[in-house]
Amino acid sequence: MNNAIFIAATGQNVGKTTLCLGIIAALQRRFGRVGFIKPIGQQHVKVEDTIVDKDAVLFKKHFKLPSSYHDMSPVILPSGFTRDFLDGKIDPKIEQQKIVDAFRTISSENDYTVVEGTGHVGVGSIVNMNNAKVASLLGIDMIIIASGGLGSSHDELALNIAMCRHYGVNVRGVILNRVLDEKRRMIIDYFPKALKHWGIPLIGCLPYSDLLSKPTMRDFENLFTTPLLAGHKHGYRHFYHNRLVAGSIEAFHDEYMQNELIITPASREDVVLAMLEKHDFNGGMILTGRHPPRTSIIEALKSANIPTLYAPICSYDAMGMITSFTAKIRTEDKEKVDKAIQIVENNIDFTLLTET
Repeated sequence: MNNAIFIAATGQNVGKTTLCLGIIAALQRRFGRVGFIKPIGQQHVKVEDTIVDKDAVLFKKHFKLPSSYHDMSPVILPSGFTRDFLDGKIDPKIEQQKIVDAFRTISSENDYTVVEGTGHVGVGSIVNMNNAKVASLLGIDMIIIASGGLGSSHDELALNIAMCRHYGVNVRGVILNRVLDEKRRMIIDYFPKALKHWGIPLIGCLPYSDLLSKPTMRDFENLFTTPLLAGHKHGYRHFYHNRLVAGSIEAFHDEYMQNELIITPASREDVVLAMLEKHDFNGGMILTGRHPPRTSIIEALKSANIPTLYAPICSYDAMGMITSFTAKIRTEDKEKVDKAIQIVENNIDFTLLTET
């Protein structure tokens, strides 16, 4: 059996990439050389004149992995790929062989290999390359990550485990992520009982971390597709409070909090000036509205190093986008990466994870 594991999840935004960071860091201490591969990529960037999955870039940079991007991200599904596949323009056997060849190369160069899936286990079925199919092609076991609940998490697992069994993939264990502190003891007691009928162990129960769920100004740059106006050196500052300021300046002063992200129209120069007076508050600003802030205001924000961007939409729409936004972890966000690694190492049974 290959010295490798396939990390899948019950859906998007469950924390798979974050957990993979911690898993690889811990495995490096146990095995030495650890490889990474993202067989099917969707969210991609251009690197070295080729398109590469974003997670492959994250892991290669953070862990300084020697493997080529070609092997770490063998298949990308860009816009139009599915239609080309259904039109018969893409041979699935060729794409599948790319994955097998890349995995063989990386696993031969490392003592252990982590394979990260995409979305839930069934993602990729329309092009005959879902996660269970890929794990079956590679001949490796799967770990499934689910959100930290009881009934709902079990029900989501049921669908994913059924697909694994359809393809003959062994599920080595389950990891529950973002488990609330007040439910953690109950989950640890009861979830193994819920998994017993499948004969699958619970190998990790990771607590919810407020830090890991907090976006930074760099994340908001992506969300609003606009660059920072000021405070670039604080681009990875985390905010523990978001506040839409639409009332009086007196109310703003009364409700002021440290480490706060303020969303307000660029025309509210009274609020901006009040923020400038509190430049040591470790906060940030998203200025909104039809008209951008005046040059003199931007220069003042730069001088105070307050991370600020301008989004040409109304404040309420901006607040809605922020509230529903899920930030992806970045290698430059060292505080968040270190926290993820610490949580994973302290809450996963690596003997169960790596046993063959």
